[in-house]
Amino acid sequence: MATARDFLRAFDALLQPERFKDYGPNGLQVEGRDEVRRIVSGVTASRALIEAAIEDQADAIFVHHGLFWRGHDGRVTGWLKHRLALLLKHDINLFAYHLPLDAHEELGNNAQFGRRLELEASARFGDQDLGFLGRRRGAVSFSGAQELASHLERCLGRPATWIEGAPRPIRHIGWCTGGAQGYFEAAIAAGADAFVTGEISEPQAHLARECGVAFLACGHHASERYGAPAVAGHVAAQLGVEHRFIEIDNPA
Repeated sequence: MATARDFLRAFDALLQPERFKDYGPNGLQVEGRDEVRRIVSGVTASRALIEAAIEDQADAIFVHHGLFWRGHDGRVTGWLKHRLALLLKHDINLFAYHLPLDAHEELGNNAQFGRRLELEASARFGDQDLGFLGRRRGAVSFSGAQELASHLERCLGRPATWIEGAPRPIRHIGWCTGGAQGYFEAAIAAGADAFVTGEISEPQAHLARECGVAFLACGHHASERYGAPAVAGHVAAQLGVEHRFIEIDNPA
């Protein structure tokens, strides 16, 4: 029999949350029943995911975006009340790992996203080494930002927002999933010809044009769909527990 504490120890050992300065608590955010026979994973601890986990008769949920963040005023009202009420009523454990899940070198969001895009990392960059830098598998260059954008759409099933930068072949690609547009300058300094992330803000378009480095945003959710099932599936297999990833569609 696997317990919630078994899962917590395994997740902590794998992801090492103590190494990171994060925006919220990593680990067991909501305590449920002790015995865990089935765990589901998802990107965000939304009400829709929690309801799907209840329907799936899960004992635990593993997500990237949990319920509690730095700056939250602590009042349990509205959407937070409803999500917590469902978890507590059905005695479901909620595990959430944010930056530690992004960073894991094999199972994390950035590693799994790179694998999805057929990219091989050779270096890390940016704050807390969250950014990955590498090349296309086989060291084949992209002819330019448009070809890379088309490649992203084929791999992810959705179009990317992209700014070309300079019209040139793209050999070295930096990437960091989610809302990592602030890592663009670090990617440029690391030698990237293009940077791929989930979101774009107003300044990045100007930086891309002025610095000649392409910027591509493929969606926050779309870029972070891969780490949670990889980690939860890995730990569940170790502990002999059933696992299923539940996709809750999100256009962001």
